[in-house]
Amino acid sequence: MEIQYVLINFLLLVGILFLVARKLIIKIFRGRRERINMQLDEAELIENSTAPVFEEPVFDQLPFEESEELLQERAEAQAKIEQIQAFGQRECNEIHRNMIEKVRKQFSQLLKDEVKELFSKEPYLTRLRDKEAQRVEEILSMIKLTPGDMSYLHMHKVLYVTLTSAHPLEYDIIKRVDQATKDLLATVNGKTSLWIKEDPELIGGLRLRIGDTVYDATVAEELYHLEKRVNKEPVTTDEAGKELLEEFSKIAGSFEPKIHTYQLGRVMQLSDGICWMDGIADTMYGEVVEFECGESGMVLDIQPDRIGCVVFGSYEHIETGSRVRRLGRIASVPVGDSLLGRVVDAVGKPIDGEGHLYTREKRPIECQAPGILDRAPVSEPMHTGIKAIDALVPIGKGQRELIIGDRQTGKSAIAIDAIINQKGKGTICIYVAIGQKESTIAEIKERLQKYGAMEYTIIVAATASGSAATQYIAPFAGTAMAEYFMHNGRDVLIVYDDLSKHAVAYRELSLLLHRPSGREAYPGDIFYLHSRLLERSAHLSEEFGGGSITALPIIETLAGDISAYIPTNVISITDGQMFLESDLFHEGQRPAINVGLSVSRVGSAAQTKLMKQMAASLRTKLAQYRELADFTQLGSDIDETTRQALDAGARLMEALKQSRYQPLEDWQQALLLFAVSEGFADHVELTEMDRFEKGLYSFFTVQCPELTEKLKSGQKADGELIAFLKEAIGEYLKRV
Repeated sequence: MEIQYVLINFLLLVGILFLVARKLIIKIFRGRRERINMQLDEAELIENSTAPVFEEPVFDQLPFEESEELLQERAEAQAKIEQIQAFGQRECNEIHRNMIEKVRKQFSQLLKDEVKELFSKEPYLTRLRDKEAQRVEEILSMIKLTPGDMSYLHMHKVLYVTLTSAHPLEYDIIKRVDQATKDLLATVNGKTSLWIKEDPELIGGLRLRIGDTVYDATVAEELYHLEKRVNKEPVTTDEAGKELLEEFSKIAGSFEPKIHTYQLGRVMQLSDGICWMDGIADTMYGEVVEFECGESGMVLDIQPDRIGCVVFGSYEHIETGSRVRRLGRIASVPVGDSLLGRVVDAVGKPIDGEGHLYTREKRPIECQAPGILDRAPVSEPMHTGIKAIDALVPIGKGQRELIIGDRQTGKSAIAIDAIINQKGKGTICIYVAIGQKESTIAEIKERLQKYGAMEYTIIVAATASGSAATQYIAPFAGTAMAEYFMHNGRDVLIVYDDLSKHAVAYRELSLLLHRPSGREAYPGDIFYLHSRLLERSAHLSEEFGGGSITALPIIETLAGDISAYIPTNVISITDGQMFLESDLFHEGQRPAINVGLSVSRVGSAAQTKLMKQMAASLRTKLAQYRELADFTQLGSDIDETTRQALDAGARLMEALKQSRYQPLEDWQQALLLFAVSEGFADHVELTEMDRFEKGLYSFFTVQCPELTEKLKSGQKADGELIAFLKEAIGEYLKRV
């Protein structure tokens, strides 16, 4: 029934969107259509009059002018309709996600009620009671003291033991447990304090707790694990729920609870998403814990008398004094091909409303970076499709190239274009959004879908409305997903957008954990935080599969200050940086890359031989142009040589301009740079450079297929090929 409600809501929303879009189009175009008809009528009267008014009738131009305006308005209307449809789709996804969550909770409660009723009747109750003595012996054969118990005994000399059951236990069983625990602690000169409890919520079986360690053989514990299974494979239909209940009922006749071992602690204090706990002394840094309300967290601070943990989800339901369970595993995320095309949160749960993720493998969010001997040199190009990058600051597979600049200078645009350019190249892309608005992430997803890039892309979203904990682990989660593909011999491009917000989130967590701040209030290990993240990007040697992770971290500067603390840290970790200058951006240069401050430490090793040849002198020419432009800015008298150098530099700058979502192939970039550098574009006006560029690509593709194939090979151009190129470009200029 719940699925039917989802479908009905979806159909209603689609109908509303259709009506709104239809009214919007009619409202926009009604006035335009009336004006066009009026002007056509006036033109017809002029044509029928005897006195000639103009040599060429004006009405021939009117429909053309009006149609251009009409096309523009139609495009604007279409954009508005797409926005409405996208909003409607997001709302439908949210409704679908909420409905599935509601169904899952309802089924979990139904499952609890059914199991309680089942084991409160014969013959199940009698079978469980008859097995109590046997289960106690099995548990006692497993008990041991943990390092945490030994530490507690050293301080308090007494260890508390609690035996809990759903029904009253026989005296012989209690006596057996008391004697066995005393014998265990006698080996370390410790004493025990035995407590006996009854808890009907256990349904059946018994539970023994020694210190922090729990040996659980109850029906309630089996039900807990059954609920976990339901969460992994959500029950979204009545039929699926019935099948699961029937399956459980079939095995109930021979059901015997397994003995599950885990550790329990206690919540001491909770504030601002940080939970302080005692107990679970054997826990490790980065380990996942689970609270009674179902929320989970990760251990980030271990002190002698307490343990600090960050809560992933909502912490309003966590109460002081409630129990917290150690899950015995490091924080990890699901990995695999099933994540491609999906939007997931920082812990790998889907948030796009497109259904459950069926993954079999997980990877820890933090692991050791590949060693030096495990890596191969960075030599294969990772083409971004952007002329100014592939020619001036080339990126290689396995490289870490920083994108740095002020707010609203096109940093994210470069990363998105680089992802779009990987279509058909076998490269997996992961976009990690840290601290961004949900609407921005939805817009990025829609743009990637429009250009067919979502099918090989994963979006890991830690939104601005989320907690600092999710923003902290998001880039590590994205890197874990990337490592899965890298270790399977595949190439990955990962974008961290942006690490400035990541540093702020970590600073917030560190201050809440009462860690002393260092320079500019950032924690002292902020450098280690980003270094252990970015060092995991590498190009593995063929012995280890030959896969690679290429990282594009983004850092936001204030007023172009690249010498600030966080930018300086990340610059020293990465293999180069692309600096986007605000002045160039406002001048209309797209992308606004400052050639003087941008560098790639891999350099031409990450370029094809053809691009290396064509772009060899490009940086020098642009540097000379910027110097001459600054020098002549205050003067009015310029000699002819200087003017020619300025004109040539201006054409190079114009040639490097590139619109968004229009990546170019490597041979196209090399061809354009050759044509401009050799002076074939000297007669072209700056405003006509775009038309010149597009015509050049079309001419070579259609008229010179053999030359185009040679350029696509990426090999260095010899004298014969250069002569053919000059001849072909000259022929193109004759036809323009």
